[in-house]
Amino acid sequence: MPRTIDEGFRDFLSRLTPTDSESAAASSHRASIEACLKDNFGLRRFARIGSFGNGTSISGYSDVDYLASIPGDKLSSNSDYSLRKIREALDARFPNTGVRVDCPAVCVPFGGTAADRTEVVPAHYIGDERDRKVYDIADCAGGWMRASPDAHNAYVADVDGRLGGKVKPLVRFIKAWKYFCNVPVSSFYLELRVAKYAEGEKAIIYDMDVKRVLKLLSDVGLADMQDPMGVSGLIRACKTADQRTDALSKLGTALGRAEKARAAAEASNVSEAFDWWRLVYNYEFPTYYY
Repeated sequence: MPRTIDEGFRDFLSRLTPTDSESAAASSHRASIEACLKDNFGLRRFARIGSFGNGTSISGYSDVDYLASIPGDKLSSNSDYSLRKIREALDARFPNTGVRVDCPAVCVPFGGTAADRTEVVPAHYIGDERDRKVYDIADCAGGWMRASPDAHNAYVADVDGRLGGKVKPLVRFIKAWKYFCNVPVSSFYLELRVAKYAEGEKAIIYDMDVKRVLKLLSDVGLADMQDPMGVSGLIRACKTADQRTDALSKLGTALGRAEKARAAAEASNVSEAFDWWRLVYNYEFPTYYY
């Protein structure tokens, strides 16, 4: 049981990291999905992306994402139509799973847990930029937009490596707030916001930097951000105006509690600081050990 704030975040990180069984579940359906896409669409590349692919997933909440590189002649100029055709093929292969479109992906929920839920992002390879593969993926408006999971993963990994492997855990702590408090904000947006924030830091101290990231998100009002890799253009925090209003309200609550947690820690009131962090994370943060 933790006695210090640092120990509290250490134990929290352990809880957030997927178990071996979750990781195994995340890989168990890959071959069958890959075979289906090869047979129906001439799949060229099938690569794990997203939180599981980048080491920032949250136990019990993060699903498994794959980029499916498909030849251009197998895709329509209308991305909505392409998503529907891929959904139909996967539904025929896995008829009892409830395959559905969840733009820009097709979701195949093999079971009741997040690790059993696989999301396939159809993509058309465009070319390489700065030695990273660039694709078109669905823009959720019938068209296509540029994306480079390879470039984004490398960017986060580079910042994480420079700061001693503490940036990916910081991403997990911010995503944990999203999931535990049901905040309708994009995980991809949070990941890149945290990495961009950390790019300007010399060291990461979790309780200080969680509060600072929340303040940054509040200060910018969850505004769209420019892709730091210059590939995807503007990256949206929320899908709708109503979601953004909800997210900003919950962000304001979390920031106020994080500020009180930091004030308590600075006053050497560790127990009170833990109480505030538990409120930030909807009581999922570890309990202080007296």
